[in-house]
Amino acid sequence: MATVRAAAQHDRARVERIVEAAYAPWVEVIGARPLPMDADYTALIGAGHVFVTGDGPDGLIVLVPEDGALLVENVAVAPDRHGRGIGRRLLAFAEDHARTLGLPGLRLYTNELMTRNIALYESLGYVRTGREDIGGRHIVHLAKTLA
Repeated sequence: MATVRAAAQHDRARVERIVEAAYAPWVEVIGARPLPMDADYTALIGAGHVFVTGDGPDGLIVLVPEDGALLVENVAVAPDRHGRGIGRRLLAFAEDHARTLGLPGLRLYTNELMTRNIALYESLGYVRTGREDIGGRHIVHLAKTLA
């Protein structure tokens, strides 16, 4: 099982390629580029918010500590690596990271049309906490309290 590590700047190009490939199918579904596609990964990596797994790497997660929760800002897996448990491994890492930081839970949001992703989050114990319209994009907020 590949370990999860903090991303370094030399990972940036691969991180951006993974995000672009992972979110590209959603552009037509939601009618816009998902926000992670336009994030500043140089800054996010520099701030220590990006973690990767695999030699390639194969997947990434963006974690931002907040007051009272760890925000899971983005989870992306290279499409040719789907179905191998990488996303679940990254989300389990997020829980461990939240505990290490002394945070009692996690939160995330996703476009309401990304039903496959919402189903995954709910299967992992996340619960819907709200819905919001951000400039015509309807997002669902989810949270998970850690035991």
